[in-house]
Amino acid sequence: MSALSVSPLDLAPTEFRGQKYRVGDPGYKDARLIFNMAKDDWLPALIARPADVADLQALMRHAFTNNIPVAIRGGGHGADASAMPHDQLVVDMSQWKEISVDVNTQVVRASAGACLKDLDAACAQHGLVVPAGTVSHTGIAGLTLGGGVGMNMRRFGATVDNLLACELVTADGRFVRADKEENPDLFWALRGGGGNFGVVTTFEYRAHKFPAEVGLATLIFDIVETKQVLLKMTGFMKSAPRELQAIPALVTLPHAPHVPEELHGAPGLIMICAFSGQEADFEGVVRDVAALGKPTAIEKHMKPWVEVNSFLDAMAPYGMRSITRGAYFSEVTEQMIDRMIAAAERAPDGHAQELWFFAGGAITEDFEEDSCAFSREGALGFYQIVAQWKSSSGDEEHMSWVNETADQVAEGCLRNGYSNFSINLGPEWVRNLFGKPEKYERLLVAKKRWDPKNMFQFNKNFPVN
Repeated sequence: MSALSVSPLDLAPTEFRGQKYRVGDPGYKDARLIFNMAKDDWLPALIARPADVADLQALMRHAFTNNIPVAIRGGGHGADASAMPHDQLVVDMSQWKEISVDVNTQVVRASAGACLKDLDAACAQHGLVVPAGTVSHTGIAGLTLGGGVGMNMRRFGATVDNLLACELVTADGRFVRADKEENPDLFWALRGGGGNFGVVTTFEYRAHKFPAEVGLATLIFDIVETKQVLLKMTGFMKSAPRELQAIPALVTLPHAPHVPEELHGAPGLIMICAFSGQEADFEGVVRDVAALGKPTAIEKHMKPWVEVNSFLDAMAPYGMRSITRGAYFSEVTEQMIDRMIAAAERAPDGHAQELWFFAGGAITEDFEEDSCAFSREGALGFYQIVAQWKSSSGDEEHMSWVNETADQVAEGCLRNGYSNFSINLGPEWVRNLFGKPEKYERLLVAKKRWDPKNMFQFNKNFPVN
């Protein structure tokens, strides 16, 4: 049995106490809004918001007994729009936003519906941070379960490297805890294996002391400067302080006061720098970045971390049609750069961009590859190619641009990768995400134990059969 063969009235048990939304109900349209609305014709049969853990357990027991597969919605930020599959049952955790911070132990407990802005704000009140992503309306759940990369990964590692425990409801409705001592096989799999194993209700993180204000700088380079800047980035980032993350973004330059008028609407490079070291060192770091080329404009400020980590929000508006592809690279080649620049010069109108993230530091040097499912072995960094647009009339143009660009620069990229930065490219791609074949086999063993019916299949899935 599946949701497709069950009346929407029967998708939740009679004792379910939470909010329920069916097609045509008041609030249904708002409830189904997610980051990527490219599948705006997908209409879930039922969106169920559990009132509490017991309510979630009852819902999962009902689904398990009746063989109804379950989609999970946290922040709704997934690349594939899989949080809202057509004619299916959705467990919507987006209203679970409670966060508690233990200042003495620096342990943070966050409910599964919290977004990065909620986590950042709660931690900042106590001079702490949990390393996470770069767009503040991203949900912590999907980000964490996929691995979690962002501005602080060079300093503190990936989000999963700072995950201490998860509490979750399993496919058959049990409430369990997973950490290094209790259900360690599940804990290992959750750190990078995505939403394949259960509905996480609470994440427990290790937080780090962090300054109240962080340096934020943007440097704009003409397109003719781009190649030499990117070629120099490899050596520069290898010796750069761990407190620095510099993200080069190939974009259509905006009509903005800080952009020279002659470059408005032209392709160019924006270098976005976040520096969490000593304020006295910020000026010198920006000067070093500027020396990579000849920037046409530089803006730099000390800002609260919550503002810095929402800077990229303008480049990733919520609720548009979207496609993203990404991969790890082990070196930056002239061919890769030339093809990226050529793509920028033919980018469609709207939000079309190519971003580079450089690893090194904690994320690739301080944690063992086999410590969790998330893989980072061999990665110098990774790129993300993204397009967003409003109307279905733009589907072919934007999707073709992203896919063609990604295919052109794929040569020389690694087979392992970060699942959150790409649409699902098929079973072989999913297998390779985790690096060594032994890691994928270990995930299959965990899947067979914790979700033998593949109830959680709307994700980067690895079915047991």
